[in-house]
Amino acid sequence: MARQRLNSTAASLLGFLHDGPLTGAALYRTAEARIGDFWSLTRSQVYRELEAMTSAGLVHAGSRGPRDARTFTITAAGRAAFRSWAELNPERETIRFPLLLLVGFGEHVTPARLRAHLAAHRVTHAARLAAYEATRDAAGAAARSTTGGADGRSGADQPSAERRPFAMATLAFGLAYESAVLDWFADVEQILSLPPARDDRGA
Repeated sequence: MARQRLNSTAASLLGFLHDGPLTGAALYRTAEARIGDFWSLTRSQVYRELEAMTSAGLVHAGSRGPRDARTFTITAAGRAAFRSWAELNPERETIRFPLLLLVGFGEHVTPARLRAHLAAHRVTHAARLAAYEATRDAAGAAARSTTGGADGRSGADQPSAERRPFAMATLAFGLAYESAVLDWFADVEQILSLPPARDDRGA
């Protein structure tokens, strides 16, 4: 693995291990909390990558503890592999948006059903934007406070002062993305020329 381009999931795990040793379960929870909104991964992927990186010498696996858990530590070779990955231009993003796929075949969907799907997804995106805004506001309040953490969280969940600007940069993307999607929702029914809801009765 050290001689090949590190895949981005493996690189993200090495990135988290820069902060200190973690078990596979803790790595999965950390990934879900910090990058889950824009980088999907499964628990099985985490363990598969850890096994591969252990074999390649990029991480060191500790002895098995309770529930067969092992703590993983990044090695010097792992740090070098991460640096090499970071020097390469990231791959182009892949967009998978099931609602857009449905809209693309909208001529085969009843207006009532299409409107229902749009409404449900609009609620989801509005809730996500509200959560991002709450995180932003909490971070701002905490940054101004002498007692709070960098983003309003406590203990191990607090981002370090070194990491905070990068966490806020990804949050800013989330805010801009969800705002843009909600703007699209505001226009899409008119774009699609969907009839008023009363015309869909019995559809």
